Amino acid sequence: MALAFDEFGRPFIILREQDQKTRLRGIDAQKANIAAGKAVARILRSSLGPKGMDKMLQGPDGDVTITNDGATILEQMDVDNQIAKLMVELSRSQDYEIGDGTTGVVVMAGALLEQAERQLDRGIHPIRIAEGYEMASRVAVEHLERISQKFEFDVNNYEPLVQTCMTTLSSKIVNRCKRSLAEIAVKAVLAVADLERKDVNLDLIKIEGKVGGNLEDTELIYGILVDKDMSHPQMPKQIEDAHIAILTCPFEPPKPKTKHKVDIDTVEKFETLRKQEQQYFDEMVQKCKDVGATLVICQWGFDDEANHLLMHRNLPAVRWVGGVELELIAIATGGRIVPRFQELTSEKLGKAGMVREKSFGTTKERMLYIEHCANSKAVTIFIRGGNKMMIEETKRSIHDALCVARNLIRNKSIVYGGGAAEIACSLAVDAAADKYPGVEQYAIRAFAEALDSVPMALAENSGLQPIETLSAVKSQQLKENIPFYGIDCNDVGTNDMREQNVFETLIGKQQQILLATQVVKMILKIDDVISNSEY
Repeated sequence: MALAFDEFGRPFIILREQDQKTRLRGIDAQKANIAAGKAVARILRSSLGPKGMDKMLQGPDGDVTITNDGATILEQMDVDNQIAKLMVELSRSQDYEIGDGTTGVVVMAGALLEQAERQLDRGIHPIRIAEGYEMASRVAVEHLERISQKFEFDVNNYEPLVQTCMTTLSSKIVNRCKRSLAEIAVKAVLAVADLERKDVNLDLIKIEGKVGGNLEDTELIYGILVDKDMSHPQMPKQIEDAHIAILTCPFEPPKPKTKHKVDIDTVEKFETLRKQEQQYFDEMVQKCKDVGATLVICQWGFDDEANHLLMHRNLPAVRWVGGVELELIAIATGGRIVPRFQELTSEKLGKAGMVREKSFGTTKERMLYIEHCANSKAVTIFIRGGNKMMIEETKRSIHDALCVARNLIRNKSIVYGGGAAEIACSLAVDAAADKYPGVEQYAIRAFAEALDSVPMALAENSGLQPIETLSAVKSQQLKENIPFYGIDCNDVGTNDMREQNVFETLIGKQQQILLATQVVKMILKIDDVISNSEY
C-alpha cells in the first residue's frame, strides 16, 4: 500500500491495518471482477432453455432444492464475492420486475463481460467499452420494438396468452403438462385482472400445494382454499349458500386484563361461575345466529367446551385461520373482518355459494374449499405432486407463468423466442456499428457477438452443434430478412418460431438487455478493489 510523508519526511499511514488488506488495481482488478462475473454466468448457462439441466442445491440445514429457475439458484447459492453478488442482484431484479428470463439475463451479462475482457486485452479503455455497450443496447432495444408483434386477445379468446405461458413453462421440470398449467395460470390472471386499467394484482392469486396425487390433478379454484378443517368432526362437511362471520376476536368468555383472584370455597360457587361462563358463551353463539351467520371463521381458538356448544347450537366453525388467509377470504366473500364481537352485524357477513371440506387420500388431511364467492376476485391454484421438491418447483414455474401473463396484459407486444430475437438484434447491432466512428465500434461489435451467446447456449444445451446451428440460423435470417428464425431446441424440424409457437414478452426481453448492460457497465467502471484479506 502507499506510504505518504509529511513535510518533515515522517511516514504516516493512509489506510489502517494495511498489511491485512489486499488491493487489486487497474487492469488486474477488472480482470478479477470479470472472472467472478463469468463464473456465475457459467453455472447458469447449462440450465437455459427447454433442454436445460436442473441444479440441486443443499441448504445449510440440509433441505434440498431442485430448480431450473435462475433467480432461485443464485438466491440459494451462498455467494461470497462482491461482483458475483451483483449478478445475483441482477437476476433478482429481473425476477421482481418481469418474473421470467432470470437465467437468460445472467448468461447475457456473462457474455458481455467475456467480450469486454477481449477488448481490454486489445488495450481499449474500459469507459469506452462501457459507452459502446450503452449505444449498442439502445440499438438493440429499438430493434426489438420494431420486430415485435401485437397480440390481440380478450377474456374469451385467450389462446395467445396460453401459447406464451407454454414457452415459459417448457424450460421447467413441469413441461410434460405445460398446456394445462399454462391454461390454469392464464385463467387465474384473467380472473383477477382489471383489463381496463391493464393491471393485475398477483397477491389475489394464492398458490397452495399438497404432496400426493400427480401434477395432472393441479386445479384452479375460483375461491379460497384454507388448510384447516371444521373444529368439530360432527359439524356438517358442506354448507350451501353460506353466510360467513369472520372474527379476529377471541371466541370465548372474556378474561379480565387485570391481575385478579377468585376465591372459590364451595361447590355451589364453582357451579355458579361455570354457569355464568356458559351463559356468556351461549349469548355469543346466539348473537352469531341472530345476525344470520351459518359459518364462523375465527383467527383464534376456542376450548373444547365452546366447541361442544357450537356443535349443539348447529353453528359450524373453523379456528386458527391465519391473518393473510382471513384477508383473502374477506376479499373473496365480500365480508368484513370483525375485530370486536359487539360490532358483528349482518352487513359484515361474507357470502359464499358453497363451503365444503375435502379430504385427501388415505391420510386424515382435510382442506376447506370456499367457492362461488360473491366477489370472485380472489382465486387459488392448488398444486399436487409426488414430493415436496416437485411442488416447490411447480410453484416457482407457475409464478413465472403468472408473471408472463400479467406482462402481456400490461403490454400486448411479443417477440419470438428460441434465440430468434437475440439473433435479430445481433444482426441489427452489427449493422449499426459501421455508423459509429472511433473506438466505440469495437465495443458495439463485441455486444453483437455477446448477443449470440444466448442462442449458442440454447443449441449447446439441446445437444446440437452450437456453431454450425447458430451460423445456419443467422444466415437464414440475413437472407430472408425475417426475424422469426430461432434455434430448433425440441427437434421439431423447423426453425420458424411462429410454427413452433415460441413467444416471449417484449418488455421481458428489453429488460434483459438493459439490466445486463447496466450491470456490466458498473463492473467495468471498478478499477480498484480493496478488500480484507482472509487471515
